[in-house]
Formats: sequence, C-alpha cells, structure tokens
Amino acid sequence: MLIEFTLNHKPVMVDAPPDITLLELLRDHLGLTGAKEGCAVGECGACAVILDGRLVNSCLVLAPQAGGSDIVTIEGIHAPDGGPNDLQENFITYGAVQCGICIPGMVLAGEALLLKTLTPTRAEIRTALAGNLCRCTGYQQIVDAIEATAQQRRRQETGVRRSPGT
Repeated sequence: MLIEFTLNHKPVMVDAPPDITLLELLRDHLGLTGAKEGCAVGECGACAVILDGRLVNSCLVLAPQAGGSDIVTIEGIHAPDGGPNDLQENFITYGAVQCGICIPGMVLAGEALLLKTLTPTRAEIRTALAGNLCRCTGYQQIVDAIEATAQQRRRQETGVRRSPGT
C-alpha cells in the first residue's frame, strides 16, 4: 500500500503493508529508530511522535492512518545547525537524561506542550508527560527542563516582538 505524508518537514511516499503500525513503518521501513517499542500497547510513551500537532503513541496508529498527516519524530527535533535544540540542551543541563529509552518520547511530549503554550504550569507539564514512563529520572529534572525551555522561548518571543529588525 502506498502511504504519503510529511515526515520531519519533508514529503514521504512509502510502499508498506497495510497492517503495520506507524512505529513499524518508521523503524523498519524508514530507518528512524528514535521511537522505541516499549510496551506495544500505548502505555509507556517510548514510541511517541507528534502527528498533526498532537502527541500520539505510534504503536497504536496503523500506518495507513498516517496518510496525509504531518509527522514529527525525535529525528525532526533539532537546532538549525542540526545539533540539539533548546529543549534537548535543557534536558542535558538539568540532568533529565539517563538510560535514553524514554527521552525521545519525553522530548516530543515537551515539544507538543510548548506548541500549545509557552506558559505551562508545573502541573500542566506533569499532565503532558503523564503518558510517558521513566524508571530512571523521577521526572523532576524533566519537568525542570521543560519549564526552563518555556521561559527561554517566552523571552525569545518577547525579544523578537521588541526587535522587528531581527
């Protein structure tokens, strides 16, 4: 079955079996291994992607359902120079990384939240992370990293408005 969608800001057309999940399509057919198969039942968030602006577990989406969609995976999250973006840098700065299994999903959960608001409360950040399980960090550092990124992006947004020449 031919499936067409936008993946990490680029058009993609892939021939794949109609009965595979989006996770399988990304990993096995497109070589994007950032999304992990943790539980295969939508409980852990290790396979999270942003689909049409919403955080979803790619293990629960059949690949054909992604047709016509805009999908962002962890491979699509980066700074303009290709390095870590501000949220990823803050994950490092705040010690919000340990074993790495949950980190792609956590970063995408943070990005999905920050697409909606740059003024999230700590409770809203925790709610946004609720679908992602981590056995290493205890979540506090992850919440701190997302909160710091929101503050930085607010300052940048305000600075951009004040400086129309930039």
